Amino acid sequence: MFSQIERPAAPPISLRQVFADLNATTLANGLIGFIFAATGPFAVILSVGTRGGLTSAELASWVFGVFFVNGLLSLVMSWRYQTPLAFAWTIPGTVLVGPALQHLPYTAVLGAFYATSLLILLLGLSGFVKRLMSLLPMPIVMGMVAGVFLRFGLDVVRALDSDAAIAAPMVIAFFLCSAIASLGRRLPPVIAALLIGGVMIALLGRLNVNDLGTLGWAQPVFQAPTWSWAAMLELVVPLTITVLVVQNGQGVAVLKTAGHHPPVTLIAVACGLGSALSATVGAVSTCLTGPTNALITSSGDKARHYTGALAFGCLALFFAVLAPTFTNLTLATPKAFIMVLAGLAMLRALQSAFVTSFGSGKFSLGALISLVVTVADISLFNIGSAFWGLVAGFAVSWLMERHDFKAK
Repeated sequence: MFSQIERPAAPPISLRQVFADLNATTLANGLIGFIFAATGPFAVILSVGTRGGLTSAELASWVFGVFFVNGLLSLVMSWRYQTPLAFAWTIPGTVLVGPALQHLPYTAVLGAFYATSLLILLLGLSGFVKRLMSLLPMPIVMGMVAGVFLRFGLDVVRALDSDAAIAAPMVIAFFLCSAIASLGRRLPPVIAALLIGGVMIALLGRLNVNDLGTLGWAQPVFQAPTWSWAAMLELVVPLTITVLVVQNGQGVAVLKTAGHHPPVTLIAVACGLGSALSATVGAVSTCLTGPTNALITSSGDKARHYTGALAFGCLALFFAVLAPTFTNLTLATPKAFIMVLAGLAMLRALQSAFVTSFGSGKFSLGALISLVVTVADISLFNIGSAFWGLVAGFAVSWLMERHDFKAK
C-alpha cells in the first residue's frame, strides 16, 4: 500500500540552505499568497459559518484549524520535498458545508469531516487518486460546483443593492485592478477590494467596536462528532471530490505548469491526515491550494520557489495563533463587506466552473441538470441539494449522453 507514495528525490535540506535560498522575490510571493488566503477565502468561512449559526468561538476555532494545520503541513512538505507545496482548505468544500449547517447539527457535519478524511486517506494510500481524476466526468461535477458557487456571486449583487456605499467601491476597485494588468500585478484585485472596503468602513464609521473585544489567543473548540447517514450522504462524496479532483487537480496543474513535479499520491495522503487533524477543531478538509501555489510560483528562480511556500506556512501559523482576534475584527465589519469580499474571491472560480461545465460540449445536459438541481437548494430525506445535483446529473447523462462516457 505504501509503495505508491513518492519518495523525496534529495536528502533533507539544512536550515542554513533554506535561508540561503530565501530572497526578496520568494518572500514577497509567499506574503502575497498568504494575504490572498487571509482575505477572500477567510471571508468565505465567516460567511458560511455565520449563515450556519456557528458561534464566534466555533468560527475562531475553524479559522485556527485551517491556518494552523495547513500552515504546518505546508512547512513540512515543502521543506522535505524542496518543492512549493502550499496546503489550505477546500473553498468549494466550505461552500458545500453551508447548506448542510442550516439543516444538520454541527456535530453531524464534524462526523462527515472525519469520514471524508478517512476516505481521502484510503484513496491516497491505494494509489487510486490518479485514476479517479480521469474517471469522473468533470462537467457534471463542476455543474454542481457552479450551482453552489452561484450564491456567492449573487451575494455581490445583493450587497450592491442593500449597502452600495460599502459594496460599490469594493467592486470598482476589484474590476479596475483586474482590467489594468500593470495595476493588478502590484495590487491583486481581491486585496484591492479589501483595502478599499476597509477605507470606506473607516470613513463612514461603520465598524462595530462593541464586537471587537480584546486581543485574543487561539482557544480551539473540541467537540465530539455524531454520526448521521444524512450528513454522510450529503457531504462525504462531494467533499472528497472537491479535495482530490477539483482542488488538488488544480494545485497539481499549477505546479506542473511552473515546472515542478508534485508528489500526487503523497499529497492525497497528506490531505487525508490534515483533514482529520482539522476536524478535531471543527475545520473543513485540507487540500493542495491552486491560487496560493500559483502566486508562490509566479516569479523568481524555480529552485527557490519552495521558500515562498515556507514563508506562507510561517505566516499561516502566526494568523492561527491570533485567530479569535482576526475573526472578531472581520465579524465587526458590515455584512456587505464580507458578502462582497467572499463573492469577489469566488468570481474566477465560478467562471472556471461554468467553462468546465459547458465549454467542451461533453456531458452538457448532465452538467445543466446538476447545476439546476443544486441551485434549487431543496433537500430530500434531509440530504442537501449538492448530492442530488450530482446524482441527477449522472443519471441524465447516462440516459441521454452515453456516447460521452464512451468517448471519455
